[in-house]
Amino acid sequence: MSLTTYEPDLADEELEAATEIRTSIPVREGIEIGPRRRIRSARLDDRFALLGAAAGAMAIAILLFGWIAPLSGVVGFVVVAFLAFVAIYALLVNTTSDGREMVDRVMTLVLASAGVVLFSALLFVVTFTLLRGLPALMNLNFFFQDMEFAGPLDGLDVGGVAHAIVGTLIQIGIALAISIPLGIVTALFLNEIGGRFARFVRTIVDAMTALPSIVAGLFVYSAVILGIGAERSGFAAALAITVMMLPIIVRASDVVLRLVAGNLREASYALGASRWRTVWHVVLPTARSGLVTAIILGTARGIGETSPVLLTSGITSVMNTNPFHGPMTSLPLQVFDFVRSPEPNFIARGFGTAAVLMLLVLALFAVARVIGGRGPGDLSPRQRRAAQARSKGDLERYEERAAVRRLEATVEPQEEPK
Repeated sequence: MSLTTYEPDLADEELEAATEIRTSIPVREGIEIGPRRRIRSARLDDRFALLGAAAGAMAIAILLFGWIAPLSGVVGFVVVAFLAFVAIYALLVNTTSDGREMVDRVMTLVLASAGVVLFSALLFVVTFTLLRGLPALMNLNFFFQDMEFAGPLDGLDVGGVAHAIVGTLIQIGIALAISIPLGIVTALFLNEIGGRFARFVRTIVDAMTALPSIVAGLFVYSAVILGIGAERSGFAAALAITVMMLPIIVRASDVVLRLVAGNLREASYALGASRWRTVWHVVLPTARSGLVTAIILGTARGIGETSPVLLTSGITSVMNTNPFHGPMTSLPLQVFDFVRSPEPNFIARGFGTAAVLMLLVLALFAVARVIGGRGPGDLSPRQRRAAQARSKGDLERYEERAAVRRLEATVEPQEEPK
């Protein structure tokens, strides 16, 4: 057996010559670095363009509505001024920038204006409701009394909406107790099981999302009150609210569960976990904040419904805490009953009841955010302490086992080698 030396041929030499060309890192020494640009701050020419466009838009709107055209109205003035503002701003930006940057600036302006309009509308609704209902909200009896002894001509120091607050909490509590487990289980079926029947269920859920609220009230009224012979009660109203909340919760939960990464499920299955344990310990904790958002959306849809509650719960002016017997009034229904009256005090009570409803919704949203606001894997202080205690117990158990093994090794006789 002889050893032979390897001699490179022409192809190997060409390969070595080709691999000698490598990417080199450029030398950064001596390169002048300019000032760091702040992306979110407006430049000086942008500010001048905004100020000039605003002044020109106001001038054009004043000329059109004051001297040139026979136009009138505050809404028309604002619309014309805004359109002129966008047009002038685009013209000013186009003088110093190219077409792409002009489109970017104009679209940024339009989107920012849409956000301002939306926030202004929300602020107007909340402020107007609070101001109109402030005379009723200034009386503490408004929160702790019902309307049993309050007449049409009585002052705001008599009567309140305590019965409507209790009725709303009872009805929305029953609706949530039915719709949350049913909606989340349905969303889990659509994502984890699937199949042909899942397509049918998803189609029905999408159709129920656009269901008018009066139709839900008529369905519960005909099926429960007329069909079974039950009386109008808080439970019937809760069933009608459940019909409105359920498709919202199912649809939103379905979208959230789709966002859970598939490799998390695969890792759980690879560790030997079953489908149920994977769903319980991986899928649901990962989508917890999104599921809370879905519940919030469903609650916002159900807590403000009036027409289905009007058909199924009835109207009463006294306190009723039994959802299965007698009519039970909710806050939206009480608002509807108050604003029908021509009396100023009743109208003030109606706006005060609407303000209480908004505050109640805000409180429920805050509680839901506290419960499910943490992201996946984030532990509360109590859960961290419990995890540390379990880890400490595991360490002590491992140390005890190691000590026992060392003791057994020293006690047993050593087998001498032959």
